[in-house]
Amino acid sequence: ALRSRSGRSIINGNWAIDRPGRYEGGGTMFTYKRPNEISSTAGESFLADGPTNEVLDVYMIHQQPNPGIHYEYIIPGDNVISPQLLAHRRPGEPLNGQLGMPESTNHEDEDLHRETDTLTGQSAGTFPVIQPGRFPSHQPENQVPAVQPPRQNREYNWKQIGKTECTTTCGKGSQYPVFHCVNRITHEEVSESYCDSSTKPIPEEEACNLFPCPAFWDIGEWSECSKTCGLGMQHRQILCRQMYANRTLTVQQYRCHHLEKPETTSTCQLKICSEWQIRTEWTSCSVPCGVGQRTRDVKCVSNLGDIVDDEECNMKLRPNDIENCDMGPCAKSWFLTEWSDRCSAECGDGVRTRSVVCMTNHVSSLPLEGCGNNRPSETTSCNNGPCAGKVEWFAGGWTQCSTECGSGTQQREVICVRKTEGNFDVLNPYDCSYLEKPPSQQSCYLKPCGSKWFHTEWSTCSKSCEGGFRVREVRCLSDDMTASTQCDPQLKPEEKEPCNTQDCIPEIDENCKDKYYNCNVVVQARLCVYTYYKTACCASCTRVANRQPGFLGRR
Repeated sequence: ALRSRSGRSIINGNWAIDRPGRYEGGGTMFTYKRPNEISSTAGESFLADGPTNEVLDVYMIHQQPNPGIHYEYIIPGDNVISPQLLAHRRPGEPLNGQLGMPESTNHEDEDLHRETDTLTGQSAGTFPVIQPGRFPSHQPENQVPAVQPPRQNREYNWKQIGKTECTTTCGKGSQYPVFHCVNRITHEEVSESYCDSSTKPIPEEEACNLFPCPAFWDIGEWSECSKTCGLGMQHRQILCRQMYANRTLTVQQYRCHHLEKPETTSTCQLKICSEWQIRTEWTSCSVPCGVGQRTRDVKCVSNLGDIVDDEECNMKLRPNDIENCDMGPCAKSWFLTEWSDRCSAECGDGVRTRSVVCMTNHVSSLPLEGCGNNRPSETTSCNNGPCAGKVEWFAGGWTQCSTECGSGTQQREVICVRKTEGNFDVLNPYDCSYLEKPPSQQSCYLKPCGSKWFHTEWSTCSKSCEGGFRVREVRCLSDDMTASTQCDPQLKPEEKEPCNTQDCIPEIDENCKDKYYNCNVVVQARLCVYTYYKTACCASCTRVANRQPGFLGRR
């Protein structure tokens, strides 16, 4: 994740994972890459051309061992040569100000003694500096050092005859001087045994081929395809990089202009997408008049022609397999509400009520007469048990609403009574304490009065067995019986329900019987297609035909 010191998230902030792409922050544009974790071992990366104008913090969250962070950066400069580089460069070593300072500069060299090797014939002060840890070891005081012969008496000495081959052809390599034992006078090379091995100079590393290597395009791995099927796109990262001092650095892209830049995007296709196919035509409407439903068979088919799960196809493009159908207005229909929940009497005989209205099939029409004499009943009887000797709470009528419109309150008197044959005896409220006391106050709302759901009778079932469905029309009507949208959707009655879910029972033919005991073998061998076996094992073949339509055929 990348965030500024001010707390503003740039990439993957607030515990949310961003998609790979370009994000602006810190005065520059960051390219965020996240390779496929399954097909690639490369990690996530941020890349920006810079420069940044504020301090940015990188956060890493990991559940497995810390994989580490690799980072590179470029500091713009004016090819200024450091004074320390001038003080410590070797004689004859070219100055390099193009790609920066050498990897290390040892400041302790100023305190090191220079040693003049009298055997090489070179002038004093031009020999490599002795590195730390390479000083000649001191001899104990009680040991007499070996006496070296005078210079003019030495016949052989060590001489530099060349250098090793540079380790690289460009981008700063290293090489070492090569010393051989030679005759002082003839300079002829002889065996090293003629020279004193303790006086052989120690080869010092020297830089070589300091000029930078040519820049090249570093090509990253392709990202995963943007689509799991069909034509998609994939991307890869292309960086201009350059080798120097055994390190690969990212440089400005103009350094690679001499090379053709590889494509960063490409089309891809993992497989051909499955598609929706309409296998059947629409069925006939489920009702002879009014609004019903019709269906058709829609399947997801692979490019090989096999029926596969719906998830293999684009669900947003799935054709409808069920739709409403309008068969025209019926003559007229009775619309009615559900029965009321409460009985009109808390004990004894009472009634429950519902609303009934005659309407045509058009929603905008007003109530009309003419639905026939078979008007559904608006009341039905109910009984909550005998009333004699029963102790109960008796609630009086509600007072008028405290307001003429909007929300208000109503009051009523609630007393404990015992009901006898023709009278009520008022009791102490304690005698009814075991019963739930009706509320003595309630809220009221006079205007508007609201709307209610009405529905027709159920249509005939679409199938006589093995599961069909029936439908009815449901409408929301206001107090004046006009169409309304103010009904509670959660209380809307169902418009469709299953029916006749029982299995189909075939007609029994007394003459259709099995004449052999092993008719199950005939069925298993699929011999029912032959007239002889179909007659000899009539009952078994008929049962299979009812379970598997199309099982029986003609030969």
